[in-house]
Amino acid sequence: MRKVIRVKVLQDYKLELTFDNNVVKIKDMKLHLNSGVFKILKKPEIFNSVKISFGTISWNEDIDLCADYLYETSEEI
Repeated sequence: MRKVIRVKVLQDYKLELTFDNNVVKIKDMKLHLNSGVFKILKKPEIFNSVKISFGTISWNEDIDLCADYLYETSEEI
């Protein structure tokens, strides 16, 4: 199981993620922004508040994504 150890907000709803194996990937979050609880992330102040929580990323107490999912669906740089 992978863990996110660093997250950096990029332009255009993208995140730079560093994982515990030191692999750095870019996750484009635009595909998520039109569904369910993720709609609130369209607000830049909410999106930019992303943080690391228990080895993955989260926004407030309601939204998080599995680190393994992020690892598998992000583009390595």
